[in-house]
This record gives sequence, C-alpha cells and structure tokens, in this order.
Amino acid sequence: MPQEITPSQTLFDRFLHSQSSGSIALLLATIIAVGWANSPWAEVYHTLSHLDIGTHFAGKQYHLTLDHWIKDGLMAIFFFVVGLEIKREVLIGELSSFRKAILPVAAACGGAVLPALLYYAFNQSGPTSAGWGIPMATDIAFALGVLALFGNRVPISLKVFLTALAIVDDLMAVLVIAFFYTDSISIAALVLAIALLFLLSYTIRMGVRRPGIHLLLIISIWLCVFLSGIHATIAGVMIAMAYPVKASIDPQHFYDVIKKRIAKLETTKLTRASMVDDKQQLQAINQIYLAAEDMIPAGIYLEQNLHNVQAFLILPLFALFAAGVTIDVETFQGFPSSVSLGIILGLILGKQIGIFGFSFLVIKSGLAELSGGITWTQLWGASLLSGIGFTMSIFISELAFVDDTLIADAKIAIFIASILAAAAGYIVLHKALPTAKANNS
Repeated sequence: MPQEITPSQTLFDRFLHSQSSGSIALLLATIIAVGWANSPWAEVYHTLSHLDIGTHFAGKQYHLTLDHWIKDGLMAIFFFVVGLEIKREVLIGELSSFRKAILPVAAACGGAVLPALLYYAFNQSGPTSAGWGIPMATDIAFALGVLALFGNRVPISLKVFLTALAIVDDLMAVLVIAFFYTDSISIAALVLAIALLFLLSYTIRMGVRRPGIHLLLIISIWLCVFLSGIHATIAGVMIAMAYPVKASIDPQHFYDVIKKRIAKLETTKLTRASMVDDKQQLQAINQIYLAAEDMIPAGIYLEQNLHNVQAFLILPLFALFAAGVTIDVETFQGFPSSVSLGIILGLILGKQIGIFGFSFLVIKSGLAELSGGITWTQLWGASLLSGIGFTMSIFISELAFVDDTLIADAKIAIFIASILAAAAGYIVLHKALPTAKANNS
C-alpha cells in the first residue's frame, strides 16, 4: 500500500524538488558566465555587468550598475525566501523544538566556526583577513542537487538533516553579513525601516488584502535598509519575519464557515450566471474564498510561489554576473595564495570536520540522536556535501574584498573547493547509501 502523504511532506517535497532542480539552472548559468568572460565577447560581458541603471529626481542621481541591482535588489528576494524558510522551520518544522533542532544547529555551528578559523590561520592580518566569512556558507541548491542524483536511495531523514543544516547555515550567513560586513550604519534610516516593518506586519495581521500597499511598504523598507548602510539583502529577511507561516484562523472556524456557506448554496440553484446576479450566492462564495485564503498562511503561499522565481531566475542571474572570472596565466600567477588556501581548506576540511565532529559530540552526549535510517558514513557524506559553498560564498567574497584580484582569487578557490566537495560527497554517499528501492505498488 502506498504511504499517505501529509501536507507537510508535500511542502517539503516541493521545496526539495525546487532546490535540486534549480541547481541545474545555476550550474548552466555559471558555465555560461565563465565561458562568456573568457570568450572574444568578454568586453560585452563586462560592459553589461557595469551598465548604469537609475533615474534622476530633485536634481540628484539614483543609480546602480546592473550587477549591483542583481546583488542588492533581486538577491533581496532570494533572502526573503531564505527568511521564510528559516521562520517556517523554527515555528513548525525541523527547528521547532530543542530535540529536533540541536543536531542541525550544532552541526551548522561546527561547519561555520571551524572553516572560519582555518581561513583565519592563513589570513590573520591585512585586507585578506576580511574573507573569513567566505568558507562558512553552504549552497543548499547544489548540495541537495547532488543528493537528488541518488533518487530514492537517500533516507528522507538524511534529506531533512541536510536541509535543516543548510537553513541554519543560511541564518548564520545572514547574521555575519548584517553585523560584520557593514561599514557604517545610519541609525535614522534603520529606525525608519523598522517602523515601516511594524506597519507592514500590522497591515498583514489586520487582514489588509491590498497588494499595492504591501508592495509600497516592502520597497520602502528595502530602500531604508539600503540607505542605512546594512546590505540591502538583509531587508528580505526582515520582511519575511512579518509574514505568518501559520493559519490566521482556527481550523474549526474554517470548517464551520465552509459547511454553513455550502449548505446555503445547496438550497439555491447555482449556475455560472446566477452567482453573478444573485448577491447572496456571490457573498457566500466570497466568504468561502476568504476563509480558504485565511487558512493558507501568507508566508507559506509566498514561499511556494517564489521558490521557482529564485531558483530559476534570480540565482541563475546572480551566477551569470558574479561567476564570470577571467581565467588566464595572470590569474594563476600567485595561486594558491593565502586566500585560496584558506577558502579551499575551510570548505573541504573545515566543513566536514566541523559538521561531523559537532554532530558526533551532541549525539554521544545524549542531547540528540542519529535519525532512523542514517548511518555515520552517510552523515560524513552529507558533511562533505556541505562544503559546496558557491552562491553564498561568492556573495560574501564580493562584500569582503574590494580588490578585483582578491575577488577573482576567492571565486576560483570557491569553484575548486565546491567541485571537490561535491565529488567527495558523491563518492562517499554512493558507497554508503543502500541500493535502489523498488517502487511501492
């Protein structure tokens, strides 16, 4: 007999499918970026990346280059989805209780602290020291993409562990960006952003269903955060906190409304024409619609509908304009440098030792337990996959460094480390996972 699929499983499966399939689009965009930046049309690539886009208002210019609009603007939507994922997991998911959260939280902490320390060991002073946050990140799309290659051989508990781990990792990356990669803060702009955020939260809780008002407040919050000096993408996470991930009405009230309105409609002859002419029919249908809308949390609705946008549009666009590194003799002249060594060792060694080591400690201490179906070797394989830094690592490298040479060096190191981590993780999991299961009838 096939197992019953619960709504929470359906949501997780949709999330997993989106992340893993999105990794293909991300990989293609990266290949195109590297190929384009090293082709005879490289000048077109760089010209397009630095294309000024903006406007004039009250005698002042407001403009950013195309790659900055993507990094500061479109990536805010990516961080908004990340924020929704974090909120969902903390309130109703795998991070909703101490017993559930302790293992992925401890693993993520180990996978963040050790890579940063390894990087710092090679870069203790000077401009390169700012890059300690680069090897802390895990790219959830690529990690789950590699895991998806094994199909139904992967225990669901291993997928959940890696997903929860990556979400905690994202939360730490957000905090690192907010607190350590911000030069100066405008208190006035930040206070205004927070005030607008409370106003947005209030309109949502009051059931204001006017997209125009929400959009105006969201753009205003983003602009205030941008002007505050904190990286504008943090606005995405802040805005996500305003949207609920739980239904705004009690399920029993929902049932009562639906039953009462349907019973009322059944006493009349409902047709496509009558529902327009009969105000009572139209009112009953509208009340059913509004009750159903209240049962679908805005946060869950937005997360579902924005996943494909960020997976197949925003992240590939980011990769297209961020991964275009010119690879020539000069690029590898000083390779491996202290930056590249710190990143490669941080992502490959730091991640696997930190994640596996901290997981081992909390399990052996009795604070957590190894979920059913997961072996220690499989946990090690997942730890290796977490060394795929890519998207977030590239993002942080552009915040950490000003020198183009250091940025290029960091990106090449991220490419190498991510490829090695993916290959090593695949080999370990290929040996550790059970043979393919037969489909249930």
